[in-house]
This record gives sequence, structure tokens and C-alpha cells, in this order.
Amino acid sequence: MKFGAMLPTAGPQASPAALVAFAERAERIGLGAVWTFERLLRPTQPIPMGGSGPTMPAPMEWATVYDPLETLSYLAATTSRIGLGTSVIDALFSSPVVLARRLATLDQLSEGRLLAGIGQGWMAQEYTAAGVPWRRRGAGFAEHIQAMRAAWGPDPVYFDGRFYQIPESEFGPKPVREGGPTLLVGAATPTAVERAARLGTGLSLVMFDWDALRDTITTFRQTAKSAGHDPSALPIVVQVNGSITAAAQDERGPLTGSVEQVAADLQQLAPLGVDHVVWAGHVVQPMDTHPDDQLDALDQLQTFAPA
Repeated sequence: MKFGAMLPTAGPQASPAALVAFAERAERIGLGAVWTFERLLRPTQPIPMGGSGPTMPAPMEWATVYDPLETLSYLAATTSRIGLGTSVIDALFSSPVVLARRLATLDQLSEGRLLAGIGQGWMAQEYTAAGVPWRRRGAGFAEHIQAMRAAWGPDPVYFDGRFYQIPESEFGPKPVREGGPTLLVGAATPTAVERAARLGTGLSLVMFDWDALRDTITTFRQTAKSAGHDPSALPIVVQVNGSITAAAQDERGPLTGSVEQVAADLQQLAPLGVDHVVWAGHVVQPMDTHPDDQLDALDQLQTFAPA
């Protein structure tokens, strides 16, 4: 099991120097990956968080968010070993050939270190700003992935779908590995989880509670097997929207609290076969934990990492 952390790409703490310092230190201490996320804008009116959660003002940090792929391309030149992940990019805001080329370029620049987490997006205001109809979700998302995979395949490339078409053509660069970079789909509903499993992608989940996580992973693997995929070959990434803290916490969510508390939680996580855990609390709740403190805690936690 590998550990990772979200880069400080949002809010006043974000800067080129801060990003380089964070990524280089994460590599030095041996983390598995650093991660970015995508946010096009911050609505000035309250919104339902996650698309269906409580309505509240959006975090102030969303007013400034560095682009995920440009950020990771920049960091590919200052690092050499650490994985570079997106959790997640809103795929539907770009056409398949545009996003496929951007991802393949980053994969080449990083010599195959890309972990490409993509999702559909949940904020209606972003769909409006991107000029994408809300109805493209669902079937349109599945077809987007199929079209990108076609672009990453052997030339001549060709795809003829309901929403997307690629005329017979040559397309490059291709990703480092045949078939494309490690592809993860961010999923928050049973329908989305099952869709990812049928497509044969990896899965990116946000950690809420243990029972939900176990049920989701079981559903994903059973559906993948029924669709003819090898479930053990499909990676699972768990994102924790909380922090590892210096002191123990009486009230805490799973995989948050002190290093010792999180280490105990990892014993529950290990049997589930999760490949990577990424902590995002210093970005999601930036007032709670400084990025440097989060790296200190992750450095200590690595001594407890399950094999």
C-alpha cells in the first residue's frame, strides 16, 4: 500500500515555489504520489456540496486553483520517481482527443508516472461555464473513456460513437505503456462504481465510513469480474478528506487523527486490497493542517504501512 498527499494547488498557499518544495520533499521521503484536483471556479452563491450534499458556501480556496495537468507537467521536470496523480479531472469539459493528448503528453514527460484520475464533475455551474450539457453525464462519460482509449491505440485511430467521433487518423504522442496510463474513475454512487468496473478502469473513492467502503469495493470487484476483467489488476485509490494530526483526536473520521490512530485504521484497510491512500485535508481544510506538517506525519506513518 502506497501513501500520497494532495499538492497545495488551491488558495493563497498555492505558488510555483510551494508546489516544487512540496513535491520534491514528498519524493525524498518516499511517498508513492502527489496529487492534484480540478476546480474551474468558485460560485458566489451557496451550492449543494458534492452535487447532493448540504447547501453551503463553497470554500474560499476554490477561487484560485492551479490547473492539474499544467501543474503536474511542471513538477515532472523537478522530480524523477514519484507518481503524479489527478483526483480528479472533469473529463467531460474537454473532448476525448484533447484530453487524451494532454494526458499522453504528461505521461511521456514524466516517463510513465501519471496516475490519471478522471470523473464527471458534480457542479452545475461548472458545466454551464464549460458549455457542456448536463445530459452528457452517464453514457457520455463512458463513451469519452472509450474514445480516449481508441486515441491511445494503434494508428490509424478511428472512433464513431453517439457523442464523440474521431475520423480515421494518426494520433500522438501515445502514452508510455501500451493501452494508456493508469486510469482511475472517481465514483460516488453505485451506478458510477459499476460503470467503472464494466469499463475495466481503476477506482478512486472518497473515504466516508468503513461499511460504505467495504460495500463499494465488493461491488466494484464483483461487477468487474462479471464483465470479464481481472479485479486484482484494477487499482483502488482511497482519498481521505481529512488530516493526520500531531495529537490524538477523540472525534475523528476514518484514517484521520494521530499517526498512531491512523496506523491502527490501516489494519482495517489492508484486507480490502487498497493500492494507494491520499490525504487531502491540508487542501480541503487548509486551516487545520499545514502542508509541511502533513508531510511530517506521512513520513512517520510510512513505518506502519501494510505490505
